[in-house]
Amino acid sequence: MATVKSTKTTGKKAAPAKSSKAKAESAPAKAPSQSKPAHIIDVPKTVEELKVSILRHLHTTQGTDSEKASKKAWWGATASAINEVVFERVTQTQKKQRKTDTRAVHYLSLEYLMGRLLKNNLCSLDLMGVAEQALTELGCDFHEIYDEEPDMALGNGGLGRLAACYIDSLATLNYPAIGYGIHYEHGLFNQSFLGGRQVERPDSWREYGNPWEICRPESVQEIPLYGYVETRYNEQGEIEKEWHPGRIIKGVPWDIPIVGYGESNVNILRLWESRASDFFNWDVFNAGGYLDSHVENVQAETISKVLYPNDTTDAGKELRLIQQYFFTACSIKDIVRRYKRAHGDDWSKFADQVVMQLNDTHPAVAIPEMMRILIDRAGMEWDDAWALCQKVFAYTNHTLLPEALEKWPVHLFERVLPRHLEIIYEINARFLDGIVSKVFADDEHLDAIKSKLSIIEEGDHKMVRMGNLSVIGSFKVNGVAQIHSELVKSDLFPEFYRIWPEKFTNVTNGVTPRRWLKACNPKLSELIDKHIDADWPVHLDKLQGLAKKAKNKTFQNAFMKIKHDNKVELAKTIKELTDVDVDPNAIFDIQIKRLHEYKRQQLNLIHIMALYRRLLQNPDLDVPKRVFIFGAKAAPGYHMAKEIIYAINKVADRINLDERIKDKLKVVLLPNYRVSLAEKMIPAADVSEQISTAGKEASGTGNMKLALNGAVTVGTLDGANIEIAEEVGDDNIVIFGLTVAQVKELKGEGYNPWDYYYANPELKAVLDWFDTDYFTPGKPGELADVKRSMLDYGDEYLCLADYQSYSQAHKRVDELFRDKAKWAEMAIINTAKMGKFNSDRSIEDYVRDIWKLESCQAV
Repeated sequence: MATVKSTKTTGKKAAPAKSSKAKAESAPAKAPSQSKPAHIIDVPKTVEELKVSILRHLHTTQGTDSEKASKKAWWGATASAINEVVFERVTQTQKKQRKTDTRAVHYLSLEYLMGRLLKNNLCSLDLMGVAEQALTELGCDFHEIYDEEPDMALGNGGLGRLAACYIDSLATLNYPAIGYGIHYEHGLFNQSFLGGRQVERPDSWREYGNPWEICRPESVQEIPLYGYVETRYNEQGEIEKEWHPGRIIKGVPWDIPIVGYGESNVNILRLWESRASDFFNWDVFNAGGYLDSHVENVQAETISKVLYPNDTTDAGKELRLIQQYFFTACSIKDIVRRYKRAHGDDWSKFADQVVMQLNDTHPAVAIPEMMRILIDRAGMEWDDAWALCQKVFAYTNHTLLPEALEKWPVHLFERVLPRHLEIIYEINARFLDGIVSKVFADDEHLDAIKSKLSIIEEGDHKMVRMGNLSVIGSFKVNGVAQIHSELVKSDLFPEFYRIWPEKFTNVTNGVTPRRWLKACNPKLSELIDKHIDADWPVHLDKLQGLAKKAKNKTFQNAFMKIKHDNKVELAKTIKELTDVDVDPNAIFDIQIKRLHEYKRQQLNLIHIMALYRRLLQNPDLDVPKRVFIFGAKAAPGYHMAKEIIYAINKVADRINLDERIKDKLKVVLLPNYRVSLAEKMIPAADVSEQISTAGKEASGTGNMKLALNGAVTVGTLDGANIEIAEEVGDDNIVIFGLTVAQVKELKGEGYNPWDYYYANPELKAVLDWFDTDYFTPGKPGELADVKRSMLDYGDEYLCLADYQSYSQAHKRVDELFRDKAKWAEMAIINTAKMGKFNSDRSIEDYVRDIWKLESCQAV
């Protein structure tokens, strides 16, 4: 058995990228002493240079030639050609940061929804046009080559995509940063539909390799698990702890370059792959145990096998906890290793050099792990270790949903991480007996307050509350939209806010305009370039200049022509994926996000059914054509979410084939929603559905991407919708439904969904449809769970309470869309007013209020 002995200055934004021609014409001649060293590789400036590089890599890296090369080989060769520049910039960035010994942020996230990198990297290097022309001259279709790249779908939704946006902005703004996560062999899952039901299949994103990543064996870490803790006394009579682990797992790092836009740094995303510490058991193999000899390998590799194992089982919960510890422990060891390379065993500067951002509660086990290293390995006294620990961690809360604030059974912690459980108990005892007892000394409900604030939840099955641990162990706690941050203080953590009001702050989310406008919507980007400064991708507030053109007929026509062209392209994708024909002249109404009841895809569905019913009653009803387009995956263990997907698909099947409604209504749920599909859907959206129950969505980022590309939001006053409404103005957004205060009041009075069911004949008729076999011929009641969730199960997310207001909102959309000039004006204003929702602004807020970094440009 193995043994482990314990003993402010914010940066300036990057200069805008120039075209290759502009660079060549404007760059001053450099004196010989200023020229780059011979080994520094320049960005290819011409089509010919890039062609030569691609062909060279086709021969030397791909081992083929242009006569027989596959599209995948051409993609790999193009990526390798770009990597000549990218990895050189990685080296220069790391060299400069190491030389200046800068303070850096270490972003700990269990998810990174990166998507594809070729187009993004070409955009950042200002090579999109050059690459497209080079591949065309080489006899390739750029878009076909681009589509060969699998998505790096290492995330579930907004949280993972936000992390991807943030590391993009950190590189663009030249801030020293590294992202840490898990190198999942399989992403979330590849979604298909069988008979309308979701089917999950492995997402083997790197089955044939990934040219963007590089293995770093020199930085391998060994991570202990299981075992027991020995308590003993040293010669001075002091207690020492020694953890005897039952397993050692090897963490192998893979680095993915994160290319900043323009003349910016290239940071890295370091993802950890799990492997067995001993590669192969020859003794067992030679003794005839051919399968048993692989058992340890398989168990170790399972840790990084798949994103989000089904944690409805005990085995799934255990794997999930191990995943969280594995990547945080690897990351902290890596951070400490690099710190010691510069400072040795002197811990006095650690808090000045290191800040670790916990992206939600998933990395919260990093707090006791850091304490374990400081106490058991570095030999610090508890108070000194805890003081240091509280200076390096910051925590981002992403949800108000209780089930999303993770809790782990104490017995599971005791089995998997016995030493960490001891440390958590000690943190908790000192916090409750010290700070809580002092602050709430005169409160007659002190015991109840202690029970609420405790990291350990008492009960039949004791649980470790990771949200409480995150707040107690961090120096800053932020929400991700103004209303969300206020609710974190007033509703989620009010007692913690009373103890540490200075600890709580807000950083409203943002999205990178490089991917979510410049790269994914090139025609609109070109139009914008003609009317405002070309550096808008790094100064998104300059989009404000488009507002004065919102009423200009020529600009409106150009803007809406691009929107229509994007809709034509999406219609082709819809036909290819679903065999459904849709009219690009119809309203494209899009709801894209993970499937969850609080996001209320089911509210959208019952309204679609109501529209269908109206058309059946009057096929000549004068309404604009509508295409409702969904993109969503349901967690494999989330029954109701999967039932909603099934219901959407079955309703779509019936509506799309019903000739009586004269193609006035179509419904599509596109399979396998992912970043690359979002890049096609978002530029084509007329309407953006942001309809979560008020007070449930922390922020949202899809709302920002869709509005940035000229979609009009239909939404509740929830999350960042409120701030979007403030920016675009009430006339350019369609708001409906209960407010946060009204939701609280209604629930406080005792919400009864049956009252709404009986009061609204249309709503009652639609819900009763679920009990029939109208959408599922021969199988009556097969969709009834959707109805039951909104009636028998209490309609937790108030779909019925908001239905009438939602229906009226869509009638307003119909009216607005008929006025083509007004609709164009609204779309343009939405694009023009999205400057606030730039991830660069979010990062600057983090830097100013939390991280205290300094810019360090190496390129």
